Amino acid sequence: MKTISYPLLIISFLLCHIAYSQTLSIDKVKFFEDTSIINATITTDLVRLFRHKEKTGAEFPSNFAATLARDIIVNDPILLIIRGHFRKGYCYLPPLKVTFKYKNTSVMKPLGDLKLVSQCKTSEINEQYLFKEFLIYKIYNLITDMSFRVRLLNLKFVDSAGKKKPVLEHAFLLEGIKNVAKRNNCKDWKTAKMDPREVDRRQMTIVALFEYMIGNTDWAVSANHNTKLILSKKDSSQRPYVVPYDFDYSGFVNTDYAVPDEKLNITSVTERLYRGFPRSMEEINEVLDIFRKQKNNIYSLINNFDLLTSKSKHEIISYLDSFFDMIDDPAEVKDVFIENTRTN
Repeated sequence: MKTISYPLLIISFLLCHIAYSQTLSIDKVKFFEDTSIINATITTDLVRLFRHKEKTGAEFPSNFAATLARDIIVNDPILLIIRGHFRKGYCYLPPLKVTFKYKNTSVMKPLGDLKLVSQCKTSEINEQYLFKEFLIYKIYNLITDMSFRVRLLNLKFVDSAGKKKPVLEHAFLLEGIKNVAKRNNCKDWKTAKMDPREVDRRQMTIVALFEYMIGNTDWAVSANHNTKLILSKKDSSQRPYVVPYDFDYSGFVNTDYAVPDEKLNITSVTERLYRGFPRSMEEINEVLDIFRKQKNNIYSLINNFDLLTSKSKHEIISYLDSFFDMIDDPAEVKDVFIENTRTN
């Protein structure tokens, strides 16, 4: 009878372990195509996190545990990094970035670094705010593929030292811009400033009209504020495309902390203000047709989202009704999107 040497057994075991780990590695595209909610637990030093929550860039070694589709069990070391501005001082938890590529053996490593959007405070109304913003991303996915995908979490924060009670809330992960770019045969394009009149004209029109629809004025391409740029890989002469994000200051969400910039001369975030540059009626109507064709899908998305309360559904559908009624009136379209656009 043949015998197998001990070193060969060790090598065989290691090769099998490597192969098994590789089969568990998730697909970053399919991860965001999945619409199921992930039940997840992040274990970290909550005492230290709360103490340093206003310190941008502060890092916290943590652990992410969850069960994904196909019964993939995740128990990965991760790194939490504090990001953001206003919400650091105002919210219960600071805005966080999750580094899933913290260890080479991590199942979630292909996701890289992702923004974690969490509730500002642990209350029902703040939970509804989060769901509304989550839905904005899903709605924009219907309008254009040049958009961030999101994945909803039912998340528990556990204190690694056992000194703080667990924090239970919903949150969502935001797809990385490099993945958005790759899906659109583009590359992430970093630049300090970009005049919005120098980016891709049609895509900029889509962005401006979408921001108007949701009542969001908290964005500026020229300042890299709540927008990213991606550039075609095939055509280097092609102008960059704008991809917007961060919609919690919109009238659609209507958080209790959102106030418009006083320079805009509007009194509430629910008051819409078009911040696009001049376009022809043909250009505007071409893009508005995208919105009109997706209207039923948008409303269906909202009505079928069970985590939204009836009150929240009524509020946002009523808000969208005013937009769709307006764009069906040629005189109003001309007044808002043609005759009263910004010039600088």
